[in-house]
Amino acid sequence: MKPPLNETKLRDLALHYAARFATTGARLEAYLNRKIRERGLAEDADGRVVVPDVPALVARLVELGYVDDDAYARMRARDLGQRGYGKRRVEEALRGAGVDEALRQAHAPGEAAGRRAAALLAQKKRLGPWAREADVAPDPLAARKAHEKAVAAMLRAGHQYDHARFILAATRPEAVEEWIDEAADQEGMDERW
Repeated sequence: MKPPLNETKLRDLALHYAARFATTGARLEAYLNRKIRERGLAEDADGRVVVPDVPALVARLVELGYVDDDAYARMRARDLGQRGYGKRRVEEALRGAGVDEALRQAHAPGEAAGRRAAALLAQKKRLGPWAREADVAPDPLAARKAHEKAVAAMLRAGHQYDHARFILAATRPEAVEEWIDEAADQEGMDERW
């Protein structure tokens, strides 16, 4: 069993955690509170338990730049987008990490990035224009079930229904690329992530 924590050990734990993991202030605070619950607090020489100020410790690490919610949100949103996840899943992941609303909105994917992520997911899962000939069901009932399954997969990944519908209806990858380029032109930039 590990010994109870004092302020120095708690600070060392916080520094170690911040050095090892990209994190947010909320996650770091939850980690430290969990460690206090698990290990308890040490008594000083007089037999008193000194309760450390966890929010102040986290604030100090934020002030020093060891923990940066903005950098975390930017990195996590970009990573999820490159893995094919949509806006809703990105926002859920950031909310779960304790990123505040303003940062979640600032790092939410734009229309072109959302379309690009949806196309990436469809390509990875071989949906829509990337489906193999062997995967296309000749039976109308089986084709409908496969289409519903594909829509459900895209919605679970956080994509808009309109994006899923367009991609699954597309007959060639070039049409999807043109659709993505159209959104990028409307946004006036190539990349939002």
